[in-house]
Amino acid sequence: GVLPAWSVEKTLALAAEFEAVLRGPHLSEVLHRMYGNQPARWDDTLGGHDRLRFAVNALTRARFVAADGTLDFETKEGAAGAPPGLVPWFDHPDRQTAGVPMAFGHWSTLGLINRPDLLALDTGCVWGGRLSAARLDAAGGAEIIQVECEQAQRPG
Repeated sequence: GVLPAWSVEKTLALAAEFEAVLRGPHLSEVLHRMYGNQPARWDDTLGGHDRLRFAVNALTRARFVAADGTLDFETKEGAAGAPPGLVPWFDHPDRQTAGVPMAFGHWSTLGLINRPDLLALDTGCVWGGRLSAARLDAAGGAEIIQVECEQAQRPG
């Protein structure tokens, strides 16, 4: 996911910041402090492990977000299952990346979404759904390729 308050440039800069840490000498220490749901809201003054944890959480776990940008890490339902006051990150009305084509996965209950500005590709292969891929063309179109999967895991 991409935090609605982040521009493309901010998103790429934070991803690069975390990538540099992953390649650096303090990887083990950083990974031990990565897991957790706090902070749940971005602040440009965040530093250290809180900054890295939030960036990783936003980029890998974001699903629903409140109007003020607070991320919800509990709800795992599809878009129709949004708790009151929350919307999928990509439908937030103030999303800075609106209109920028985005592709993402890791939200199997969402299913396939293929619209000009959004490509959600996780179609639940591990749960017995499909494995999905996209062949993108220069004009921005996407040919979706899917194969059926045997269920490898049970929910819960």
